Amino acid sequence: MRRPLPRPTALSQPFWDGCLDGRLLVQRCANCARCFFIPSAFCPHCLDTRYEWIESSGLGHVVTCTVVWRPPTPAFEPPYVVAVVRLEEGYEMLTNIVGAAAPIGSDVRVRFHRESDEITLPFFERA
Repeated sequence: MRRPLPRPTALSQPFWDGCLDGRLLVQRCANCARCFFIPSAFCPHCLDTRYEWIESSGLGHVVTCTVVWRPPTPAFEPPYVVAVVRLEEGYEMLTNIVGAAAPIGSDVRVRFHRESDEITLPFFERA
């Protein structure tokens, strides 16, 4: 069974296009200059609707994580690590940690995995 893949929307397409190119893109508010993720039509900090897509460093640290031993479907092979990563730009992203263990506080960097011709997923690994 194959892992379910995201379905890009008009709003999220720039993010997925960046991943295909090996670049982690994030929205930055034109009013308060804060970055935010998940893709949104407005800034969750100040509610302004003006934003731009910028390239993120892809560097951050693990805020919290858990090991999944009982996946929701057979498409996910256990064990795998689900984590919240705080990126250098100040936003957080729910993701998977791959490779060596990365406990809370560990420095991590983005690593891309091509799943199909249309979708490349961003994962994180120990930096």
